[in-house]
Amino acid sequence: MTQFSYETVRSEMTAEGVRTIWLNRPQAMNAMNLRLIEDVASAFDDANRDPDTRAIIFTGEGRAFCAGDDRNQHVHPQNEQEARAMVDAIQRATVAIVFGAKPVVGAINGWAVGGGFEWAINCDFPIWAESARGFFPEVSLNLFVTGAVTSILPALVGPVKAREMLYFGDRYSAEQLREAGVAWQVVADEQLLTEAGAVAARLAALPVLSVRAMKRVLNQATAGGLTKALELETEATVAGFMDPETTRLLKAF
Repeated sequence: MTQFSYETVRSEMTAEGVRTIWLNRPQAMNAMNLRLIEDVASAFDDANRDPDTRAIIFTGEGRAFCAGDDRNQHVHPQNEQEARAMVDAIQRATVAIVFGAKPVVGAINGWAVGGGFEWAINCDFPIWAESARGFFPEVSLNLFVTGAVTSILPALVGPVKAREMLYFGDRYSAEQLREAGVAWQVVADEQLLTEAGAVAARLAALPVLSVRAMKRVLNQATAGGLTKALELETEATVAGFMDPETTRLLKAF
């Protein structure tokens, strides 16, 4: 059985054919710094290459899935190259989740904010705990969303609802997200990992070839839109990071 080690992510086989990946900065509500972003991309790349892994559960340690950017560690980029390196790392994590070969079951606990909300949306089967909440603060922070959500979210909820969610940054309950089509299932908090494990086990028990083909073809059918969204999001987010007003707003958030 293959095991992998990361600084800010825990990854281990938790059942036959099922690998669980935990965001592991609970003291910071799993907020995103560069190390966490890079570890997520590496953990998913490794899981997708691991022959023993047939399905992946993605969740967070502690009381949040991911609280978005770590404002306490935010440093205003000195140049565009530095800003682009950060955004490219964020987008690489989405590519590893969305375009990776293995199906991903999200077990969304607590807050899913900004980039954390994007990661929740990137999952193939997002299961939310009843107490979980999600929102996009990016526009209010002079920033832009990433994670191909400008393509994925309108497909899930419709273009008008997507505009509402992305412009205004309203906070949504798990049940509201289920009604909108963002959450696949909503379960009691104490049942979250149990239900995620049951779904992942069902996926792991299916024939490997057909499961991987289904994920690949479903993604390839919309790959042009996803790829273009990642490119356009990157440019808009780099511009946001470069504006000093963004740093001021992030520090005050």
